[in-house]
Amino acid sequence: MSPLLQASELRRLLLAWWQEKGRHAIPWKLKPDGSLPAPGEPLDPYAIWVAEVMLQQTQLQVVLPYWHRWMAAFPSVEALAAAEEHDVLLLWQGLGYYSRARRLLAGARQMQEQASPWPKDLESWTALPGIGRSTAGSILSSAFNRPYAILDGNVKRVLARLMACERPPSRDLNRFWALSEALLDPSRPRDFNQALMDLGATVCTPRNPRCDQCPWQVQCAAYAAGDPAAFPVTDAPRELPFQVIGVGVVRNAAGQVLIDQRLNEGLLGGLWEFPGGKQEPGEPIESTIVRELQEELAIEAEVGAELITLEHAYSHKRLRFVVHLCRWISGEPQPLASQQVRWVEPTELGDYPFPAANARIIAALLERLQGEDSAAAA
Repeated sequence: MSPLLQASELRRLLLAWWQEKGRHAIPWKLKPDGSLPAPGEPLDPYAIWVAEVMLQQTQLQVVLPYWHRWMAAFPSVEALAAAEEHDVLLLWQGLGYYSRARRLLAGARQMQEQASPWPKDLESWTALPGIGRSTAGSILSSAFNRPYAILDGNVKRVLARLMACERPPSRDLNRFWALSEALLDPSRPRDFNQALMDLGATVCTPRNPRCDQCPWQVQCAAYAAGDPAAFPVTDAPRELPFQVIGVGVVRNAAGQVLIDQRLNEGLLGGLWEFPGGKQEPGEPIESTIVRELQEELAIEAEVGAELITLEHAYSHKRLRFVVHLCRWISGEPQPLASQQVRWVEPTELGDYPFPAANARIIAALLERLQGEDSAAAA
């Protein structure tokens, strides 16, 4: 029987499972006193909006401490709209995909300009930066119990297995949206969407799904086929391009370190970093660093000892950072390829939002300086 023809039974089974096994301690899904809301009782849309944006491509257990810190710093949309981008990015540091933070800030300011109550329609939410159909549906169902379907990664996986879909979800989105909408419980959309996400996160997992614990085991076409983990079908993975990046930790005579702020574009826009750039074919890494410092900052520097080498993978490429200590020789630093440059004390680096890979560079630098101080004091 088609899942569309047994929607009421699938809803009943899933909600019964969720009532007993679901994740009920998610803070933005609870009332201020920590209790579950009644079906028609609204929740704070701002808190849910922040959480949903954080949860884009990030797991719940990673998001939880960030969400608590965020809500303490920016407890309302008014507080966020009045915040400085520097403070927003600093609080987001380590969560990745920093464009999400900038879009949240822009969205809060857009909301303030509208000076209207929280919208309860899909179009108003998808008009905000970084809010797609699924995120908007999750916000509306969670905050207002509105009957809007969702289609995040967990849900796609569950539905792909339920149907044993032979095409990748990305190639059959209309079918997946139609199924998600058909299954949605119109009277309990908040609970149903959360139950569907919980099923994918805790039972119908990417590897080693716990089919014996699944409320939809009997109806699942992938289980009947004998290999649930073969779904969802994926395209052949493409090889990620690999680049070597030469990085200079430049210090002046006073011991300060030179950092620059990236332009507000791309994956890491607005963050601070140590200057550097891509190694050209056949180019020694020391020459890369000298060239990049000249091209990006118009300074001359002497490249010294290697500080650290580390690798970092993004969704679209893999990078190897080869980091050297450098001594500034001449030239007033200029932001030729960035927003601004700044000399800072090494102990002040923690006051600036850096990409995740730079955290290890900072730690290595502080450890090196501590060793030098200890040696000098001996």
